[in-house]
Amino acid sequence: MHLFFLFFILSGFCSLVYQVAWLRIAMADFGVTSTTIAVVLSVFMAGLSFGSWGGGRLAVRTDSPAGSQLRLYGVLEGVIGLSALVSVPLLGYGQSLLAKSAGMEWGSGAYYLASGSIIFIVLFPFCSCMGATFPIAMAAVKRSYPEKASTSFSYLYLANLLGAVLGCAGTAFVLIELLGFRGSMLISGAINFAIALAAFVKSGRHSLSLKEDSQECTEASELPVPLPAGRMAYAVLLLTGMVSMALEVVWSRQFTPFLGPVVYTFATILVIFLVASFAGSRFYRRKCGHPLLFDQALTLRVMLAVTGLAAMLPLLTADYRLPLPDGILGGAIRVAAGIAPFGFMLGFITPWVVDRLSSGEPGRAGVAYSVNTTGCILGPLMAGFLLLPFVGERWSTFLLATPFFLLSLLFASRHQESDRHKYFSPVLAKWTLFAALSCSGLLVILTKDFEKKYPDAVILRDHTATVVAAGEGMNRQLLVNGYGMTVLTPITKMMVHLPLALHASPPKNGLVLCFGMGTSFRSMLSWEIPTTVVELVPSIPKLVGFFHADARNLMADPNARIVVDDARRFLNRTSERFDVIVLDPPPPIEAAASSLLYSREFYQSVVVRLNDGGIFQQWTDTSDPYLCASIVSSLTEVFPFVRVFNSYEGWGMHCVASMHPIPNRSPAELAAILRPRAAADLVEWGPSTTTTVQQFEDVLSREQDISELLKAAPLARAIEDDRPVNEYFLLRRLLRRVKSWLKTV
Repeated sequence: MHLFFLFFILSGFCSLVYQVAWLRIAMADFGVTSTTIAVVLSVFMAGLSFGSWGGGRLAVRTDSPAGSQLRLYGVLEGVIGLSALVSVPLLGYGQSLLAKSAGMEWGSGAYYLASGSIIFIVLFPFCSCMGATFPIAMAAVKRSYPEKASTSFSYLYLANLLGAVLGCAGTAFVLIELLGFRGSMLISGAINFAIALAAFVKSGRHSLSLKEDSQECTEASELPVPLPAGRMAYAVLLLTGMVSMALEVVWSRQFTPFLGPVVYTFATILVIFLVASFAGSRFYRRKCGHPLLFDQALTLRVMLAVTGLAAMLPLLTADYRLPLPDGILGGAIRVAAGIAPFGFMLGFITPWVVDRLSSGEPGRAGVAYSVNTTGCILGPLMAGFLLLPFVGERWSTFLLATPFFLLSLLFASRHQESDRHKYFSPVLAKWTLFAALSCSGLLVILTKDFEKKYPDAVILRDHTATVVAAGEGMNRQLLVNGYGMTVLTPITKMMVHLPLALHASPPKNGLVLCFGMGTSFRSMLSWEIPTTVVELVPSIPKLVGFFHADARNLMADPNARIVVDDARRFLNRTSERFDVIVLDPPPPIEAAASSLLYSREFYQSVVVRLNDGGIFQQWTDTSDPYLCASIVSSLTEVFPFVRVFNSYEGWGMHCVASMHPIPNRSPAELAAILRPRAAADLVEWGPSTTTTVQQFEDVLSREQDISELLKAAPLARAIEDDRPVNEYFLLRRLLRRVKSWLKTV
């Protein structure tokens, strides 16, 4: 029996590695959009659901000995391991087919349909095998350890949760930084093949005995009968899957202001949730013979009421007025206190209900787990595309908690006379529900969301983010999910004017990637050329009037075109070419998925969209010499001609790159190229009462020697899609601190 536990720890670890890697690889190939993320997660969960249902039917129809079931389980693990070798090339091949047909000028919807079909064809079979492992392994347990069969699902579920914790933490905090996404997948594939080999070896033995653990569940004959009202029990499973996944989407917005938009934020949320779920499942496993936990409908009624209240706790812990320390420590406390109780309750309820419904029968367990994972498909779609855009984080949390209270009410009529005992009573259950509802109401009324810090702000929400525009004058702010994106600064003007003025001939069109406050878009329009701007968050362009008084004229300019899309996805699906492409990636430089706008593969996509003699400009932070060297290294591997200039405010640098020599013009020559409207735009905000010549002089005089930038961090490696060194930095910075400490000793 312990061998099965080990198998599912390892397979749970591998599943999380695959999920993280597939999601990121799909974003690199098909765009960093909410739709792409939803497609990948939906395919993953749909595969688990179908595999669980199909595996259960297969286990029932093939009444074979334990050895045969183990061999079938080994085959499934072997197929899953095969995904580490073939899934990435297949996704890449699909993306290349779309790229070759770029001349079709893909519409956004058609591109999503095509890319979604590719993702489904490649990933669904492997995800189905993952889902099928549960019922097939249960069938092997039933034939090998019949006395343990009735609670075998919760036993395997507990192991799978532990593996998921290790997989999430190991992938985010260690593996990807050391090995990259493909290397992490290869490790997982090797583990899957090892599991398959061990299963085949074990299947050849006649004895699969295990001593009974006194702390585990009682024998099947001592367990109570399955839950009454099976349909309602299935409703509980559908609800737990749906709400848990939906709340993860909500939590990512609620806690980003406190932890930042980095990959470690999302990893921290998921790890805490999985650890809490593991604790809840472990508590159930240790107490599964206790009468308090198995008085069926009455107990479930109480549990659902408490779970509903637990789902509301993030409203309290994400309240910006809560007296907690700033930084990572305070943010981690907020996350743990907010989501751990809910994770614990779901970790308890889910295996309990599946055990009661299945009584160890793999067919029934397969159906039950399929229902649960079906909820996991619906949750993110509902939260991301319906709840958050229309009602925001606060009321989304309340609406997602409400079904638990409703089911608690429905179960009120299901308790039996045998449910009356010294622990629970219908009256106590009623008062528990009343108290949970009352506390939830108080949480909705008394707590405040992060954006309430800005009382006069303009707040917009969509399926991608919550956007806040606040402040006055030159101190206006733009915040996305609580994190500052940009400020009103002349640097954002120079991002445009510098490459346009350096172009060998008068530029005929331009592309701005990332709208921000609209400053760069506005500056490019001042050159009176067709200007396309691409922005991922639909709400951001709607706020341009908050930052610029002439917004109405900008939006009505016949040269202006705004495209809501991921920058990289736009480059991959369009056939247009541009004289100048300007990019100012959203901060911080370590932001999640930001490497997809710094990687060598991204720059290769840019080259395809540049006209002959075209110039690409990217502004970036300069606070970390390692990352500066990484970015410059990525650029120089793609562009043969690169020039780097420090910004005149003393922070950040302009990277100008081309496939052709970049003219070496003087400040006066650059200023002479400007049309009157462009010249007025350049000096509008200073930095002082300078002329256009002085503006260019301030930048050209700060040109950096690329070889010196690379020497400053000789160990820096180029940023690649597979090795996002700017996003995964924990070990590198820890090693840097250790070296610094050793020097002081």
